[in-house]
Amino acid sequence: MRLWRSVVGKLWATILLLVSLVLIILTILLVEFFGNFQIDEVENNLMKTAKRIVEITNTHADTDEVLQIASEMIGIETKMLVLNDDNIIFSSEAMDEYGVNPEFLKNDPNLIKVFTKREMVKKELLLPLKVGNQEISAIVVGVPLELNGQQDEVFLFQSLEIMEEAITSTTKFILLAAGVAIILTTIFAFFLSTRINAPLTKMREVAFEVAKGKFDTKVPILTGDEIGELAIAFNQMGKQLKFNISALNQEKEHLASILRSMADGVITFNRDGTILQTNPPAERFLHSWAFEKLENNGMVPSVLMNLFDRSELLDKEQVGEISLQGHDWVLIVSPLYGSESIRGAVAIIRDMTDERKMDKLRTDFIANVSHELRTPISMLQGYSEAIIDDIAESEEDKKEMAKVIYDESLRMGRLVNDLLDLARLESENMQLCYDWVQMEDYLERIVYKFSGLAKEKEIILITSLRNPDPEWTFDPDRIEQVLTNLIDNAIRHTPIGGRVEIIQRIDEQHGLMIEVKDSGSGIPKEDLAFVFERFYKADKARTRGGSGTGLGLSIAKNIINAHEGKISVNSLHGVGTTFTFSLPRKMKENE
Repeated sequence: MRLWRSVVGKLWATILLLVSLVLIILTILLVEFFGNFQIDEVENNLMKTAKRIVEITNTHADTDEVLQIASEMIGIETKMLVLNDDNIIFSSEAMDEYGVNPEFLKNDPNLIKVFTKREMVKKELLLPLKVGNQEISAIVVGVPLELNGQQDEVFLFQSLEIMEEAITSTTKFILLAAGVAIILTTIFAFFLSTRINAPLTKMREVAFEVAKGKFDTKVPILTGDEIGELAIAFNQMGKQLKFNISALNQEKEHLASILRSMADGVITFNRDGTILQTNPPAERFLHSWAFEKLENNGMVPSVLMNLFDRSELLDKEQVGEISLQGHDWVLIVSPLYGSESIRGAVAIIRDMTDERKMDKLRTDFIANVSHELRTPISMLQGYSEAIIDDIAESEEDKKEMAKVIYDESLRMGRLVNDLLDLARLESENMQLCYDWVQMEDYLERIVYKFSGLAKEKEIILITSLRNPDPEWTFDPDRIEQVLTNLIDNAIRHTPIGGRVEIIQRIDEQHGLMIEVKDSGSGIPKEDLAFVFERFYKADKARTRGGSGTGLGLSIAKNIINAHEGKISVNSLHGVGTTFTFSLPRKMKENE
């Protein structure tokens, strides 16, 4: 069955069918031609023989002898009958086998013309008698004859059996020749088909290789005909296809690089909400959405689908806003058009947190600094005036006032030191002392400092090492400052019976990951974006009382940035807060 579906089989069958049809028609025509030719030859020969017999009979006196000699000369295949009206003058031997008599001849409408009109007649007819239940066909020629002044008739008979044998032999020869021609045609067709099919098969193999991405595969050019030209065109197509694919890949990489370098997030998705492509800012948006909405099904967020539905209905881009995990996002959704309809959309996710945060910090900075300095300055000024004006009546009162002045001066000193540390960190002039640190001992030592405070507040404080016995390189003093601030905040803002967990793990992409996770009251969503800013305090529940300066988390962020790491916060109000920072694996050591 595979042969008939192949080009070889189809071409062979076509050629064989065409040649067979031509040979069949030619055989029929040749057989018919030879049959008619034989009959014409026999009729002409009999007519000539009859004329010669009439001529010879008219020139000789002994008619019987002439007729006997003529009968012998014409051969045993030809029979002769000479009549005088209804009387038989001469008859060849075995003429009785045919059952021919004057009455039979006169009953024929053509042969009777020899008797009546004295015309020469030739005709093919069936003889009266049968041989072996088979009718005998013969050719009859009738010629009028004048003998001794009387009108006689000469009839020559020749059976068609011999002629039919000759036609049968000729037919067999023609059929044999046709069979040989069909065999030769088959061989030729297979040879021709193979010559045509071989390069086509090679092209098919090369096409499959090209389909697999092997564009360098070429078709060998073996001939200069149309198939060779097709091979040349195929190779040129593969070369052009490789060029186009390379150009598309370069364009794709170019677009991907542009997407990765964009400050705005980009998400493309189908009509059904399936995400097609994202960039890092968009992934951060999706992570925040999944954390807050508890959705992580790989589909586009519902807020974007709502904007897409509106854009599809109104046939124009739609703009929306949303706040997630302390970040303010502006969402711009534009429909993507296919050949006939909208096939999806592209969403631009713009983080407006920094802009709005800067606006807020610009208005709050002076107020924050004034607030932080006003209280100690007022305290210093008031108690100093009291001492100068001798308001204190006793030494004990003076010492109490002096102690207040001293405490407020220490508070101002801490504020100034924090500001100086922050200034050094932000100016990138801070020197980091890198060292190899064994994480298990390091974390247990830091956590041990808070065991008393945790026990006092009945809080469970534990350390969880996901990667046992790791070593990492960083500035241990500065990272201890970060952890101290985070753990102290977590304990102070976790209610009695709560839980604070320090989790350490190694991430192949981000390096060393440390999380400080508490089960406290959480940070309000509107305050999440500002927790790392200077002087920012969400409320009294998130401060350490009067001793807090509002600079601890800002300093922690700058220390992590100096290590080329990242720090982030996730929080749900009433559930808890998780601070996470990462330190990369490869860093340059600072002297």
